Amino acid sequence: MNSRKKILVIDDDMISLEFFEVMLSKLGFIVEKAENGEEGFAMVKKFFPDLIILDNIMPKMSGWELTKILKADPNYQEIPIIMLSALDDVKDKVEGFELGIDDYITKPFNFSEVLARIRAVLRNRELFAQIVARESRLSLAEKLSTDMKNNVLEFIRSMDDLDETIKKVTDLDQSQTDLSELLKDLKQKSLLVRKNLAGLDTRIEQTMIEWENLKKNEIGLTTLENQIRRSLQQEQE
Repeated sequence: MNSRKKILVIDDDMISLEFFEVMLSKLGFIVEKAENGEEGFAMVKKFFPDLIILDNIMPKMSGWELTKILKADPNYQEIPIIMLSALDDVKDKVEGFELGIDDYITKPFNFSEVLARIRAVLRNRELFAQIVARESRLSLAEKLSTDMKNNVLEFIRSMDDLDETIKKVTDLDQSQTDLSELLKDLKQKSLLVRKNLAGLDTRIEQTMIEWENLKKNEIGLTTLENQIRRSLQQEQE
């Protein structure tokens, strides 16, 4: 992984908490822990983890209740959750997935399996983030294309108006007053053309800034492919 991922472990079992903290820290993760749902929610807001490992049955606030709160909040709903439970019930698992849980592990668990699931969830979220970034860039390009087309049409119409006014001036055989009015009209249309061009220039500049910001957070396809291969190799070891 390119950067150290932050994992929040929420469990009322102190032995489990200490175990996760020691093992995950040794593997390079930044680990924080909480002993119940209320404490866990406060830690989520403070720590903003990349992943939450959450026990289901806890005092004060259960894993289910905390999951509902997090998934209802736009600030935290994208944080992946792996639920730990002593209940190996299909109905409970289905309900958990419907709530938005990314994975479900039944106690007692094998740490190698937990680690593999952690890596899989983080990898899937990273892939999803890259897809979102690319979709955003495509959307920006589409909007810019539409705006440019509309501005170009306005520009052409303005140029047609200018041509028509210039023709009138060229063909003019009337009073000085008529000439003054035509020149005034010509100036106004010239200003309109400049305004349309300035608007188009500003729109392009804003889009390029947004485009560059998206590129900063985007991983190249080759790099992303190498990350996936490394993760798969680690899971097989």
